[in-house]
Amino acid sequence: MKPDELVKLTKYFRKVFANDTLVAKARPQKKDSCELYSGEEFIGVIFRDDEDGELSYNFSMAVLEMDLE
Repeated sequence: MKPDELVKLTKYFRKVFANDTLVAKARPQKKDSCELYSGEEFIGVIFRDDEDGELSYNFSMAVLEMDLE
């Protein structure tokens, strides 16, 4: 993803989750997605979807059972 997209996504996720530690980081081998971190902790992947002229982003986050305890 482009640097300006990473900035916009970082601002968006910080606002939505009221968490200033969130940051969207580029994935070295992928251009259609980035990773979301809280500090140094990986949170999930944000995929860029540019289909039929409509741009959207899809956030995918796995929650492990052990994290629920």
